[in-house]
Amino acid sequence: MSDCIFCKIRDGHVPAKVVHRDDQCFAIEDINPQAPSHLLVIPTEHIPTVNDLTVDHRELVGHLYLTASKLARERGVADSGYRLVMNTHRNAGQTVFHIHLHLLGGRPMEWPPG
Repeated sequence: MSDCIFCKIRDGHVPAKVVHRDDQCFAIEDINPQAPSHLLVIPTEHIPTVNDLTVDHRELVGHLYLTASKLARERGVADSGYRLVMNTHRNAGQTVFHIHLHLLGGRPMEWPPG
């Protein structure tokens, strides 16, 4: 997708603070953090929404969560707690249509989210 910001970051055309990269995903620091630790874990494959996932993506989705867990440990928020969120479509807050997992930690999280 030529207009996708995450694809541009993946391909090195747009700068970002990349904190993790492997053959299935990469993670960046959110440019508008909602918590002291706010990372985005993004698959390298362009998948617009959760609704576009297929059974063939089950290992990829698992990998995103395992990567988030690893990053939470590295960031020192694993034991105190962290939130993982994947928004789907505009009414849920999705602004970039390339799935991504938000990892938020470093502060108490309110419920329901405000």
